[in-house]
Amino acid sequence: MFCLGRTFFLLTVSFLIVCVHAGPVLSGELEGKVGLKGQGKIVIQSDTLEMDNKKKMVTFTGRVSARNDDFVMDCEKMVVYYVSAPSKKEAKETSTEIDRIVATGKVEIVRSLGGTASADKAVYHQVLEQLVLTGNPVVKQENNYVEGNRITLFIKEDRSVVEGSGDNRAKAVIFPGQKKGTDQ
Repeated sequence: MFCLGRTFFLLTVSFLIVCVHAGPVLSGELEGKVGLKGQGKIVIQSDTLEMDNKKKMVTFTGRVSARNDDFVMDCEKMVVYYVSAPSKKEAKETSTEIDRIVATGKVEIVRSLGGTASADKAVYHQVLEQLVLTGNPVVKQENNYVEGNRITLFIKEDRSVVEGSGDNRAKAVIFPGQKKGTDQ
């Protein structure tokens, strides 16, 4: 088990959660309207955005790039699955809740303060607060990194699991006590 920093993972997941709300906002911009204080504006760009209310999903395809002040997330396709639930205010109203977010195709997450994650596929499960990276996943913080067949980040538990498979064993490269900006 190797933990790369609760802050990076919490902010990454928060970023993914905020990204889903840009689907209904056709301008692609949010001004902190989703209950995550201090997140500011999110801009998501893609070649195509498709909303399907019957299937309860929003699909961004083609050079997907989601940005805010803290993150840049690039992928080829992002699908947000949601469920409708009765609103707490009135029984006649419904609200939209995220079920899961699936990003595929050269997924790259870069945090402005440092730290990156990359994989062929990233799946965020809202209820479980779990992010699963598959397809050559690598998570880096400065020169330290972990890689394997599958990396699961358990956000609530501040825990991560790196799994290997066959010749692709779990691997951690750690530079203890290394100062920022040094290569050794």
